[in-house]
Amino acid sequence: MKPEPVVVPGWPRPSGYSNGVLAPAGARILFVAGQIGWDEKQQIVSADFVAQFRKALENVVAVVRAAGGEPSDVVRLTVFVTDKRAYAKRLKEVGECYRSVMGKVFPAMSLVQVAELLEEGALVEIEATAALAAESNRR
Repeated sequence: MKPEPVVVPGWPRPSGYSNGVLAPAGARILFVAGQIGWDEKQQIVSADFVAQFRKALENVVAVVRAAGGEPSDVVRLTVFVTDKRAYAKRLKEVGECYRSVMGKVFPAMSLVQVAELLEEGALVEIEATAALAAESNRR
């Protein structure tokens, strides 16, 4: 079983995310710490917002896969940005990056602007929650 979106009667369907996602019974819950746009040597990949967004999301997926899951198991994403205008200005490119990394996965999502992130030069940080199949249901 996969996570399923929760639809509130009378509310319009959100675009690109879900208002709520229900994890299947017996799922193992994985909490992914905030990931930034750096490589395996902990070097920021670029000063470009979209490049950092892509790498941070790829890092989230790497953790999910290391735990035995797939992007489709992600039920929640929180995106922290240092400049919400940079995000909004490049939303089309961000959406293209998102779809190329996550596919057609629409978890519950939040976007939060913060004054700065811990790592120097980091423009975006993404944390996630995934609902992985119970050990007995894994292939």
